[in-house]
Order: sequence, then structure tokens, then C-alpha cells
Amino acid sequence: MEIKTQIEKAKVGDQVAFTALLDYYWNEVYGFMLQRTQNETDAEDITIETFAKAFDKIATYNPEFQFNTWLISIAKNAHIDMLRKKKSTLFIDITDEEDSQAYNIADSSPSAEDKLITEQNLSRLLQCIKELKPHYQEVIQLRYFQELSYQEISEELEEPLSNVKIKLLRAKKLLAEIIKNKR
Repeated sequence: MEIKTQIEKAKVGDQVAFTALLDYYWNEVYGFMLQRTQNETDAEDITIETFAKAFDKIATYNPEFQFNTWLISIAKNAHIDMLRKKKSTLFIDITDEEDSQAYNIADSSPSAEDKLITEQNLSRLLQCIKELKPHYQEVIQLRYFQELSYQEISEELEEPLSNVKIKLLRAKKLLAEIIKNKR
């Protein structure tokens, strides 16, 4: 009964309920994906994506089915999507002309123009990050600029691992919105 209550609360946007559901089902979804992918990073990425999609679409959840079954089906689809993306990047059709051009490239280091574009993009990204609330800025900083693991961030912030994952998930969504609105 407790899980059904949490699901109902989550459907009306209760953040504590989201966290409770993530805590309760994280190991099950992650374990399932780890068996499928045999890769901890992929399993973690897919699990995070699964919860993000589940929380975005929680209003469509049908209580006639088990919640964990619903999560696992989302995870399977996320895994299939990931495999498709990887496969499409592995097999890119290249013409003979493009192939010979690739071999004739003398220097692969970025040009001054490339460096300037990268710096401008980074500057724009940093401006967008500054629009986030400070606690979201902090998790983005720790994860993507200091390249800490989720566990290291959890220890640094003295917060539960699930809170760090949700906070990072929300920070990325909010950042994407800010970037989209600036275009």
C-alpha cells in the first residue's frame, strides 16, 4: 500500500515521493540494466534516464500493472535506444572521396577559429549555468567540471546518493530549458 501512496503523491508532483520511489526501485532497475549491459556506466546512465522518463510520464502509469514492471519496460526501451545510437555512430556511410580526404588531412589539432568557437560556447554555457539555483550549479560543477563520480559528490555534499542523482537530473533538465530558451 505504501508504494501506491507514493506513486499517487508523485503523480501530483510531490518531490519527496519521487525520491522515495527512486530509493526503493533504484537497485532493482540498476541491477537489471547491469546484467543486460555488463557495463556499470551504461547501467547507471540508463537507470537515471529511466527514472527521468518515468517521473516525466508518471501521470500515464497504469496502476493495473506493477510499478517495477513499468520501470523495467522503460529501462529496456532506453537500452534499445542507446544501442541504436551506438550502432548508428559505428556505421556511417563514407564515400571513397570522403575516405581519401580523411587520409589527406595534415593536422587534426583545432585551428584558432575552432578554439575561439569552443571558448565562446563554453562561455555561453557558463552563463546559462549561472542562471541555475546555487545547489544546482554546485552539482553541475562537481560532476562535469571536476568530473567527480556520483558517490564522490554524495560524500562531498554529505547528501544521500539518490538525492545527488535527482538533483543532477533536475539541474540538467533546467539547464537544457535555459539553453533552449536562449536560442
